[in-house]
Amino acid sequence: MTTKNLKKNLLDFVGLKKHFARKENQLFPYLEQYGWTSPSQNMWAFHDDIRAIIKQARTLVDTDDVQALSLVLQNLFSNLEHIMQVEEQRLLPNAMQLMQEDDWKEMRDGDEEIGWMFDEHPALYPVHEEGEYIHPSLDTKKRKLPFSLEGRLDLEQGHMLPEQINWLLKFMPVDITYVDENDIVIFYNRGEDRVFPRSAGIIGREVKFCHPPKSVDQVLMILREFKAGNRDEAEFWITFKGKFIHIRYFAIRNDEGEYKGVIEVSQDVTHIRSLEGQQRLLDWE
Repeated sequence: MTTKNLKKNLLDFVGLKKHFARKENQLFPYLEQYGWTSPSQNMWAFHDDIRAIIKQARTLVDTDDVQALSLVLQNLFSNLEHIMQVEEQRLLPNAMQLMQEDDWKEMRDGDEEIGWMFDEHPALYPVHEEGEYIHPSLDTKKRKLPFSLEGRLDLEQGHMLPEQINWLLKFMPVDITYVDENDIVIFYNRGEDRVFPRSAGIIGREVKFCHPPKSVDQVLMILREFKAGNRDEAEFWITFKGKFIHIRYFAIRNDEGEYKGVIEVSQDVTHIRSLEGQQRLLDWE
């Protein structure tokens, strides 16, 4: 086999990541609801081991170390054979016994988003009795949730209590300001270490009065372009008080494409810009 063909075959193995991702993000959460946590705790780690072996093989294929590559590939095939046996003999049979028909139906939409290992995708699911495919967005059957919906806001992807939304926004490592379609500031998050100071007085204020005179013209231009539908994003980066600050503006539109405002997102990326190499393990000592 030529080096080119070997590289192609190794790239095909990357599809395994989608298979693993569907198990980790789709199947395992359902199994946890039925009290079976072993796959999440053990098989996930085995997935990571195989991912590391594939990466090692892809690195060696660019070298002349045929012997080392051969050993790595043998290790890869051995691990794949083992995990296939675990899936076929334990994971899937137990999942079929534990999970309900509706569980499998609910999983289908998420599976589609993650993608498939093989080029030929499995049949659409669920299927109407007459054979017509029902998109999950039209499926009215509700998932059994392990928490009460009382007092929660029904979000597009999930249900949260108001205080949970506040906690989420407060602890996000970015500054967020939301200006509505009438150019009025209606929200900002109160993080402990904001890039730019904000106070409650800006709520209800027109956004052009919330920026220094030297930058107002650019802000107004962004708003005009967003409203006209010409642009959806604007980006800046500056040095501020010795920190490197990344600033982005995003147009907000409803499902019909109508302009509903803009969010300004600012983040101190000084530390992020200094990162090099990789850190895959915790460094808490």
